[in-house]
Amino acid sequence: MLTATHLTKQYHSANGHALTVLDDVSFELAAGDTFAIVGPSGSGKTTLLGLCAGLDRATSGSVSLNNIPLDDLSEDQRAEVRNRYVGFVFQNFQLIPTLTALENVMVPLELRNDSQAESIARQWLEKVGLGDRLDHYPAQLSGGEQQRVCIARAFSNTPKILFADEPTGNLDADNAAGIVDLIFDLNRTAGTTLVLVTHDPELAKRTGRVLRLKGGKTELQ
Repeated sequence: MLTATHLTKQYHSANGHALTVLDDVSFELAAGDTFAIVGPSGSGKTTLLGLCAGLDRATSGSVSLNNIPLDDLSEDQRAEVRNRYVGFVFQNFQLIPTLTALENVMVPLELRNDSQAESIARQWLEKVGLGDRLDHYPAQLSGGEQQRVCIARAFSNTPKILFADEPTGNLDADNAAGIVDLIFDLNRTAGTTLVLVTHDPELAKRTGRVLRLKGGKTELQ
């Protein structure tokens, strides 16, 4: 489902010095695997997730997602791959403030011209416990409720792989525990591959495999 081969990412400063954020990272995930990327702040976790999801390009190395090599695709082609096969859950929710919960979940479905967009969005909001909050705007929802909208949106496209970047980072302990249980329950039911970026070692232990980053280098466990 996902193959990362010798990924290196460097940024060049104005004075010509190169900063290596990732250094020769490789791993392979099968369909249905659960996988955590852990490490201290600045270790390259989010950079690695972005490369694997086709949001950015590596300085060297390659990424294949659902047997599709991403490296030679244009921006539009990579966006199409993401829309067809990928779901995202982020720490900061990234909901559109002028759209209701229902409309936010409908966005990726409408991008695919799905004629059942509203019906599917309603079903997913029911699954995450927000069937009575469909017409509420993000500002009218708690942090936990906003993250549930994000999860409904992520799964609504029946993604092959879900990337979750610190999904509980802005939530209190009670809400965080509920969100984690929800992600794993839905992921198990859907058979989706899960790539989870987290600072939380207890959360990482719930996945099948852990990749630890330190200074851009890896230690696969």
